[in-house]
Amino acid sequence: MPITTIFQLLQLRQVSKRFKKLVAKWGVFLLVKPRKKGDENSEMKKQTHLLFYVLSAYVFLQFLWWGYHLIQLSYELDPQTVNVNRRVWMIVGEGSVFLLILGLGLWQINRAIRRELELSVRQTNFLLSVTHELKTPLAANKLTLQTIQKHQLEEQKKNELISKALDENIRLENLIDNILNASRLESKAIQAVKSEINFLDLAKNICDLLHKRHGEKFISLNCEVNVSIHGDRFMLEAIISNLLENAIKYAGKNSNISLYCLQKNSAFVFGVCDEGPGISVEENEHIFKKFYRVGKEETRSTSGSGLGLFIVKEFVSLQKGHIVYRKNQPKGSIFEVTLPL
Repeated sequence: MPITTIFQLLQLRQVSKRFKKLVAKWGVFLLVKPRKKGDENSEMKKQTHLLFYVLSAYVFLQFLWWGYHLIQLSYELDPQTVNVNRRVWMIVGEGSVFLLILGLGLWQINRAIRRELELSVRQTNFLLSVTHELKTPLAANKLTLQTIQKHQLEEQKKNELISKALDENIRLENLIDNILNASRLESKAIQAVKSEINFLDLAKNICDLLHKRHGEKFISLNCEVNVSIHGDRFMLEAIISNLLENAIKYAGKNSNISLYCLQKNSAFVFGVCDEGPGISVEENEHIFKKFYRVGKEETRSTSGSGLGLFIVKEFVSLQKGHIVYRKNQPKGSIFEVTLPL
């Protein structure tokens, strides 16, 4: 076996072992904050929500009942109409204020419980999907190494298998990077380290890597300007890569995917445009939330962790910029980032 092939195999095994250790140690636990036992059970949370509704209704009914009794008691103790009417209006006025404050408080508590339930569901879906995403490339690499070890394959076939296994490791590395980045963002342990960056060169390098990984050219780079921007290279790479990977995943390689950039006054604008199915209006406001994934969990066919767009939005914010989503015409999606020059 040639020295280069032996080196590739050794490198592949070392990387696989390193990833297994990293996943075992940090994998899916970095993003899930410690919770009480009751909070770990989604069914218990739903029961708590139901109990909250029952108690809220009981409090309102009890208050109305006691208000009615106070008014009746006022008529019995003081038969003078003027005094009774004054007392009744006082009870109604103070009771209305109390009910308003109570209603606002219950509304806020209800919102908090709903958010907690939604986050719990998204976390559960995240753990299920990320476990699959972590196991798949590891299993594929194990099978590849066993095939190379047990069979006398031609050199070309060997190199093809090694290349595929290395691609799986890159996919695994990207997923773990997203998990670690999201964890750092949650703990506020990451800050933008800005320097002068030539955006066009950076974009070309990322597009070339994606073309090499997927085996064909399908991303068009349309930049009206060639300027250097003041930003964090690591964050910009993550932003561009995540947006392009999302477009590839949901729109497909047969779709026209475009990375464009231009200058607007004192701001630099770049975006990713595709001709995929797009995102519904109902889901627009949720797509940048942590763990959120477009579509129904039961019918979803695409892989992913629900962290990509969350990381993109946070990285853009750390560089004093903003990101917007809008529909492409006649179909597809556009994610546009604006950064200060």
